[in-house]
Amino acid sequence: MPASPSTARAINDRLALQLLQDEGPLTAGQLKQLTGLSRPTVADLVERLTASGLVTVVGEAGEQRRGPNAKLYGILADRAHLAALDVRTEGVSVVVTDLVGRDLAEASVPIGGDTGTGPAVEQAVMLVERVVKEAGADRLHTVGIGAPGLIDPATGDLRDSSGLPEWHRRLVAALQERLPEARVSVENETNLAALAEQREGAARDRDTFVLLWLSHGTGAAVVLDGALRRGVSGGMGEIGFLPVPGTAGLPSATDCEGGFHSLAGAAAIVGLAGEHGVMAEGVGVEPVAAGVVRGAVAAVPADPASGRFLDALADRLAVGVASVVAILDPGCVVLGGEVGQAGGEELAARVEARVRRMSPLVTEVRPSLLGGGAVLRGALLTARDRAQDELFGSPER
Repeated sequence: MPASPSTARAINDRLALQLLQDEGPLTAGQLKQLTGLSRPTVADLVERLTASGLVTVVGEAGEQRRGPNAKLYGILADRAHLAALDVRTEGVSVVVTDLVGRDLAEASVPIGGDTGTGPAVEQAVMLVERVVKEAGADRLHTVGIGAPGLIDPATGDLRDSSGLPEWHRRLVAALQERLPEARVSVENETNLAALAEQREGAARDRDTFVLLWLSHGTGAAVVLDGALRRGVSGGMGEIGFLPVPGTAGLPSATDCEGGFHSLAGAAAIVGLAGEHGVMAEGVGVEPVAAGVVRGAVAAVPADPASGRFLDALADRLAVGVASVVAILDPGCVVLGGEVGQAGGEELAARVEARVRRMSPLVTEVRPSLLGGGAVLRGALLTARDRAQDELFGSPER
């Protein structure tokens, strides 16, 4: 059944807007070439999108060209402003962008573990308000939040967890109250990191892969056939709770100590480095575990102790990776987070070699290209997608 005229217009408009988003400003002639639409159809959609306030003339294609096709059309970036938050146990990072994703302002604030729930929420909300002001934005259209913990698939809310600060859950409600016009949504940090690596990082050529998150804690995100999988309860990828050999006990329903987290969490990595005489130097703002790994990679092969530490760490990581591979057979595992990025090809190659010995399922292991910044980037990408879906979905309204 052929599409109705209104449906066809909506499809054409969205196609043109996506091209303007991906390719930058284009002339009507370039839009005709890229879309395959007729010249009158392109002229109509450009007029329609301009009247809707989504597209504007941003320049001309060249000095020698005049007339309608010489005009360069681009998305009206100031039509909406977006914010992305990376919420960690130790603080919050915020970035505010325009509709096409250009960074306008960014800042972070540490929040100590002894900070009360109310003051912690207020610090985070005030940070968002300050960054919005610095960006010159009147208001926010969409806010995307990345946080550790489980997201309830039925409600989209961050579920209560005994292992995470209470202010994480309160922050979402507080932002919605202080920013009543904004659409606020929250997603698991590892899931957002996987989306960012798929769109802009190490997994751009993969429709199926697993991201192993290696930062303060551990986690995994599963992308199958191009789609992020969350599981029935939203807990797919909670690899920190995976029972593994080499720990003092077993994890519980409320505590991942004794699980894979005890082998690959930040504290475990720092402890393992100490056992091999590898110390962190010049870490700066980088997490200590990532600094230790980065330093060890830089010292190989001159320092045998660094090589032994990386071998021991690869042994541990391979246990988790091989378990995931045995169940999902993803063909590709990305070592994500600050630790995965710090380990680079050196650590990834060691893990891959061990997994190949442990499993008949051929699996490529890659280092993250985005590191810890993948969470903020993933939150921004999801916020931009949501805003564009709403604004671009029905340009005639």
